[in-house]
Amino acid sequence: MAIDLRSDTVTRPSDAMRDAAAEAAVGDDVYGEDPTVNELEAAAADRVGFPDAMYVPTGTMGNQIAAHVHADRGEEIVLDRMAHIYDWELGGLAQLSGLQTRAVDAVDAVPTPEQIDAAYVEESLHRPGTGLIALENTHNARGGVAVPPASISAAADAAHDRGVPVHLDGARLFNACVALDVDPARMTRDVDSVLFCLSKGLGAPVGSILAGDEDFIADARRVRKLFGGGMRQAGLIAAPGLLALENVDRLAEDHENAARFAAGLDEIDGLRVSDPDTNIVQVYTDELGVDAETFEAVCAEHGVLGGAHGDYLTRFCTHLDVTRADVEAAVDRIGDAVDDLRD
Repeated sequence: MAIDLRSDTVTRPSDAMRDAAAEAAVGDDVYGEDPTVNELEAAAADRVGFPDAMYVPTGTMGNQIAAHVHADRGEEIVLDRMAHIYDWELGGLAQLSGLQTRAVDAVDAVPTPEQIDAAYVEESLHRPGTGLIALENTHNARGGVAVPPASISAAADAAHDRGVPVHLDGARLFNACVALDVDPARMTRDVDSVLFCLSKGLGAPVGSILAGDEDFIADARRVRKLFGGGMRQAGLIAAPGLLALENVDRLAEDHENAARFAAGLDEIDGLRVSDPDTNIVQVYTDELGVDAETFEAVCAEHGVLGGAHGDYLTRFCTHLDVTRADVEAAVDRIGDAVDDLRD
């Protein structure tokens, strides 16, 4: 059987989640009448320290709703050049909201106050102005980096000094919080909205949460409807989300497995492996002289699934369906794959 390390989105709902879905009390959520969704939204808002929250089908939709609410058409969003909202959401900022992007190279995964000051554009007769700062934690494309809360706060303070709101793409927010032993409410204390996913390492089959103050969420509900995200008897999928919130502490196991996996791969001649902060392991094959797509394909032939994320960069993710034994087996299989590539 293949060991699937392509993403933590491949997790399967537990039997308890399936039972919760079957037994969930439901109503029409567009009317605000689904008790299970309401319970999930209240619990999620409390967990990240915001007054209100809204359940959305996907993290991408949550990010796009936040941008649409915070910024006016034509305004600019300042973000890292490798941010998910910039690189991996089909140009939604432009397509859905008419927003421009001003990307900076945030080598520490979050723009510094100096970068924000330099990128800020004052509204004028000729320029639309900066409408939003978007941050990401953990930072996916930079290797699952767990950004410390002080860095989030420093960026947010710089934005607020300019009168600009801040949205945090926290798709894997709880991975960062567990890795740094930080309360989620502290991590989000100085931002204006946050998105986090239930369907990655937390194991729910679908769904994400967008949180903010009451006025923001009221506007966000209208935009969710506009974007086609108004759901009806959504308690069936919200119920597993409530159980997913109980899975936060076990993310430490994923981090331990990722560190063990990275250490094992680093022993294989020809592979260059970054030390992971969380559950994402980046493997470079430039020294092996093999591009990522070829490496990914040969690994798959040996029963390990990963994903090419650059010319010579392959990403692997640990998650709740991956055990320590799986990780050890994956290292052995990838070792065999590298031997084949050398032949």
